[in-house]
Amino acid sequence: MPRHKTYVPHGVIPAVLLPFDHDLAIDEASFRSHLRDVTAVEGLSAITVNAHSTEVSSCSFDEQRRVLDIAQDEVGSRIPLINGVWADGSLEAARIARMAEQGGASALLVFPPAPFTLGQSPGMAIAHFKRIADATDLPLIAFQYPLAGGQGYPKDTLLRLVDEVPTIRAIKDWINNVPHHEWHIRTLQSLPRPVNVLTTHSSWLFSSLVLGCNGLLSGSGSVIADLQAKLFRAVKANNLEEARRLNDRIAATARVFYADPFVDMHNRMKEALLLMGKLPRAVVRPPLVKLGRDEIAAIRDALIEAGLLPKDAARDAA
Repeated sequence: MPRHKTYVPHGVIPAVLLPFDHDLAIDEASFRSHLRDVTAVEGLSAITVNAHSTEVSSCSFDEQRRVLDIAQDEVGSRIPLINGVWADGSLEAARIARMAEQGGASALLVFPPAPFTLGQSPGMAIAHFKRIADATDLPLIAFQYPLAGGQGYPKDTLLRLVDEVPTIRAIKDWINNVPHHEWHIRTLQSLPRPVNVLTTHSSWLFSSLVLGCNGLLSGSGSVIADLQAKLFRAVKANNLEEARRLNDRIAATARVFYADPFVDMHNRMKEALLLMGKLPRAVVRPPLVKLGRDEIAAIRDALIEAGLLPKDAARDAA
């Protein structure tokens, strides 16, 4: 299996969606088409599979392996693949990590275990990551959740993590606190062994990027990868006029994708791709359910505002 062995997580990294048939089975043909569509965008660093955006919590271990195999077969020879590690226990996390390495992944996105919602110690977090690091030498991306839910890593814990687990090469930053987010950027990217900050603050992406993130990892890249890549380049070039123009387009989609309830964000992205003619259906697995007509109409309006659908698309029934 191809593997981009020297890959360090950075730049623009869309997290792709996972299409399903009406019987809730994986729609492999549509997934392949979606992978080709997203990776045709210029300026991407990698793509992510087996994460929130692919409804990983509703996928079995074998389905996760199949998702990675399809992605590897379809696009893995030309772009690095980041595989999510979603597990409540460290032993299962290590098993997923080994599977992902064998399947040709170039890096791993490590989700915090659900038991951490009940409380965590630095030792627990370090033991979890060391168990994964012992199973694979792939670069690790620590998914930094908001602290309020218990799954985010406090500053001291995070510094110990990146010191004691040297294969942590980046964080996916969802701290959702601007001063803390800036601390991540200033501190982690300036370490003797730098750790890149990949923002996933997709509802305020422009504001986040101008703080100096070395990349972004976002589910909305499944729909707007081209806009995200152009925004990232504009910010890096200090072309703020162009960046603001792009942000105005992105803001229209962010407003509907990241509305309450937040859990429906990728549900809404599937509906967007259906409206754009890029998916044949917008099926999600329970407990997610089909969106209502009014919300789908709002998504259509946002796509028109963002210039992703023609204005006469508004005449179609929701």
